[in-house]
Amino acid sequence: MSAKRLSVVVTRRLPEVVETRMSELFDVQLRETDEPMTKAQLIEAVKGADVLVPTVTDEIDAGLLGQAGDRLKLIANFGAGVDHIDVATARQRGIHVSNTPGVVTDDTADMAMALMLSVTRRIPEGLSLMQKGDWDGWSPTAMLGGRLGGRRLGILGMGRIGQAVAKRAAAFGMQVHYHNRKRLRPEIEEAHEATYWESLDQMISRMDVVSVNCPHTPATFHLINARRLKLMKASAVIVNTSRGEVIDENALTRSLRAGEIAGAGLDVYEHGQDINPRLRELQNVVLLPHMGSATIEGRAEMGEKVIINIKTFDDGHRPPDLVVPAML
Repeated sequence: MSAKRLSVVVTRRLPEVVETRMSELFDVQLRETDEPMTKAQLIEAVKGADVLVPTVTDEIDAGLLGQAGDRLKLIANFGAGVDHIDVATARQRGIHVSNTPGVVTDDTADMAMALMLSVTRRIPEGLSLMQKGDWDGWSPTAMLGGRLGGRRLGILGMGRIGQAVAKRAAAFGMQVHYHNRKRLRPEIEEAHEATYWESLDQMISRMDVVSVNCPHTPATFHLINARRLKLMKASAVIVNTSRGEVIDENALTRSLRAGEIAGAGLDVYEHGQDINPRLRELQNVVLLPHMGSATIEGRAEMGEKVIINIKTFDDGHRPPDLVVPAML
């Protein structure tokens, strides 16, 4: 262990148990409010810290990294996704980047299923009806939705979260299909009773539900675009708990308004909080405030992974969750 405690700057408020433990181990600068750091504050942080602990709301680009001081040697991201960090530039400057993979798998998969149910069973519409006091009683034809059992689910991105969604979907009686950059090993396909589609176009044209579970990379930007949305069944729905940039939000809005697809459940958005206002108006859309990983247990585990990565680095070893090119 180094004689001097590492200087660690945290960019957002974290669970109290995580902040307490960090304070015990490191010379840590915590946030007093939960507001994101300004660009000026981030610049000040990278100039003087040994370790930066950012979140998805912080843009750690080449310009910011160009102003980092010689002390900054680790960016210990609080979260699994690192598309907000210029990892290549960080590596060129000798700065390690770590993340927290696997922690939010179950929580995000649960949310994907919740969105499927919410859209297909029209749960928000029913909730709104009750809250307004407009319910006139049960009727054989009122609030009819559709069951998940028997529907074809197409999973876009069959990594940890995609496989967790497949496991849950199978329990609901759904038929699992997937498209992935690489086909899974036969034993994994068999375990999930999953059918692989080499062609994304062919898969989504035959699915009843499409679940987006792939990361945002240059290759996946607007992977679901206007052309592919037109391939979907008019009765199909799409859910996204991954990254908003994977779907062309304006094209999705047009498709929903035109009745070209039946509905959507979204937890992430292409432009963060700046959501297409026409999307908000639609009754066949369920919009959530990026809460797929928002469980007490998940956030505490994320914090524990961050601490382990920093502590391992401080002890002179490779952080266990070091981001390497093969992961990008």
